[in-house]
Amino acid sequence: QLQLVESGGGSVQAGGSLRLSCVASGYTLSTSCMAWFRQAPGKEREGVALFESDGGATYYSNSVQGRFTLSQDTAENTVLYLQMNALKPEDTAMYYCAAKTGVCWWNEERFTFWGQGTQVTVSS
Repeated sequence: QLQLVESGGGSVQAGGSLRLSCVASGYTLSTSCMAWFRQAPGKEREGVALFESDGGATYYSNSVQGRFTLSQDTAENTVLYLQMNALKPEDTAMYYCAAKTGVCWWNEERFTFWGQGTQVTVSS
């Protein structure tokens, strides 16, 4: 069984930065694809960023492209970071880390493992 634990959320003003971390433990071979999703109050959950473990390819949603960056801890390949810069109030949401095996794409229903989430609040 794979466990995912997020951290790094908080409250910042618009234009600020945060770095989210996702630590995977347990059966880490299940992490061929890792992702960050977010869900704002009253809205559906949406994909933010994808990371393909094999090769390190990254994909971003249009809403965060150019502002958010994924990276993986080079010493421990089980930690995935999401650097969030130039934050906007519309980035306010609960951010979830997720993982799956197989094809890496945005279908959230295909993600088997989920963390509990970390709250990001951006004030104007």
